[in-house]
Amino acid sequence: MRDLTRRHLSALAAASLIFPGAARATIPSADASPCPKRIRLGAFTVTTLSDADVTIDGPWPIVGEDRDRSEMGALMRENRLPPDRFRPGFTPTIVQTGRETVLFDTGNGEVGFVPRPAGGRLGGLLGRAGLSPERIDLVVLSHCHTDHIGGLLEGGTPLFPNARYVVGAREFDFWKDEARLAAPPDGNEYKSARVFRSHLLPLAERIRFVNPGDTVVPGIDALAAFGHTPGHLAFHVESEGQRMLVWGDCAHHEVASLARPDWHALFDMEKAQGAATRRAIYDMAATERVLIAGYHTSFPSLGYVTRDGLGYRWIPLTYQLDR
Repeated sequence: MRDLTRRHLSALAAASLIFPGAARATIPSADASPCPKRIRLGAFTVTTLSDADVTIDGPWPIVGEDRDRSEMGALMRENRLPPDRFRPGFTPTIVQTGRETVLFDTGNGEVGFVPRPAGGRLGGLLGRAGLSPERIDLVVLSHCHTDHIGGLLEGGTPLFPNARYVVGAREFDFWKDEARLAAPPDGNEYKSARVFRSHLLPLAERIRFVNPGDTVVPGIDALAAFGHTPGHLAFHVESEGQRMLVWGDCAHHEVASLARPDWHALFDMEKAQGAATRRAIYDMAATERVLIAGYHTSFPSLGYVTRDGLGYRWIPLTYQLDR
């Protein structure tokens, strides 16, 4: 497994991707992005945008790296999906509260895991959502992996010139530690550490650091979701009794991650904690029937979680919130 992962990462570094299968990724044209998805959540407006569209090898070992590949193939076939190819979402979410426009995560930008033209589309999509970078008041980061912070800058300049920023205090301290640069240079940790220094650290004077339980703005609160990274956060959004959980990278595949939450995820930095977080978050989502915005689920990346045997199942949002 270690040798296989090393070969994957070496090939991906050459292709400017940190995903298995990048060497034969399917790259659509830049104008192929789906239209932004907009819904109402109480008095809030929620919009999701597809920052990247790429088909890659997987979901094994991105999900299930501690299991035999054949187990993943069987699970995918049971769910009428290809056993060795999948299309992850890369989906920033915007919440307009009526007082502020809040963006959760910024996509790949110029430097992310999915290179242009397949990735880094967020800035160009804002206009199709009736917005502009100047209208973003607050950028909230679930964590500091490159596909979440790469869109902070464009050409070395902040893409959101009027925005303030929110980052988990524990997450920021972890990536600020120079020890992160001692990681293997062809890996996810090293690349994210470099982009953290180039894209987020220069914005430090405009950052507010939060901890689980803190209110970001009225109606949006931070929740602990540690494991994928040491300071990974989710965010609870509520308006007029309607609720949504922006869960960042609590899932890397809407079938595999939910059906087998205890299987290890390749990009989780703390494997056991990541599995424990998935089970806790999924159980809460299923029990409380809360809408989910899942960054890496298929666009529009909105749905619900229900229990299914020993695991869970993703129910995509269709017309449940139509009025």
